[in-house]
Amino acid sequence: MSENVSLEQAFAPPGEDWVRPSRRLLTQRRLVLGIWCAVLGLLAMALLLGLGFGWLALVPPAVASAAFAWGWFLLERNFRSWGYAERADDLLVTHGVIVRRLTVVPYGRMQFVDVSAGPLDRLFSIAKVQLHTASAATDAAIPGLPPDEAARLRDRLAALGEAKSAGL
Repeated sequence: MSENVSLEQAFAPPGEDWVRPSRRLLTQRRLVLGIWCAVLGLLAMALLLGLGFGWLALVPPAVASAAFAWGWFLLERNFRSWGYAERADDLLVTHGVIVRRLTVVPYGRMQFVDVSAGPLDRLFSIAKVQLHTASAATDAAIPGLPPDEAARLRDRLAALGEAKSAGL
């Protein structure tokens, strides 16, 4: 009979060294959230003031503030859910708050590894590593890595992918 395993243990196998994204990813996402909430709240307030709704124009900023507070909390939870672990034959990637996801990517199945950084990512000195396999279901992404860690991971995964696929 199988031993009872908690849900958290199923998504974080024991003995693995999990690497988490940089906290700069959380800062970046919170900044974007704040800008969107402020812009949308102020635009809605200006629209209601322009239409002559008076005191009702204070509702959109209040709603935007509540959305910002809720988003601040959710972004922290989402950030803490990301992680990856390198094992001998595969890479584990986990993420998700409501729907937890653990993706196992065998090195031999990797076709190529992308490292990308948009303008906002470069401003915060972070990058995203994207793993591509023959099956779209096993593709995985790891956001928020420092550029040197992303390059190291890319080179290591590419080397391991070549070595493991050569034996097929």
